[in-house]
Amino acid sequence: MPAFEQRLSEYQPAALTVLRIVTALLFIEHGTQKLFGFPPVSYEITTLFFIAAIIELIGGILVLLGLFTRPAALILSGEMAFAYFLVHAPISFFPANNEGDGAILFCFIFLFLVFAGPGRWALDNRKRG
Repeated sequence: MPAFEQRLSEYQPAALTVLRIVTALLFIEHGTQKLFGFPPVSYEITTLFFIAAIIELIGGILVLLGLFTRPAALILSGEMAFAYFLVHAPISFFPANNEGDGAILFCFIFLFLVFAGPGRWALDNRKRG
């Protein structure tokens, strides 16, 4: 492995942590938007959206903290797949046209976290004794 690639590989656990934290913060915003109207939302909140908001807020906080990361990320990945096919796909086949890009990206980032784990700085990494 070239020296440059080896050097970058040393930062992989920290980069994974940053990806997890930034993704969780962006995701939590969707939950707070539906639950608390912040940031302001322009659509009506239905029962299904309310349930999604609870999942987004609690799951997002768990992923942010790196606590139960893998099961939380699995649930969030599934929620985003469900949201894409329920809300976005009926509008258009193309994600660029149906505004489903975010749902797809969240789905696959959370799916990645299921397999990669939380990264270096996470409550999941604390010693159990």
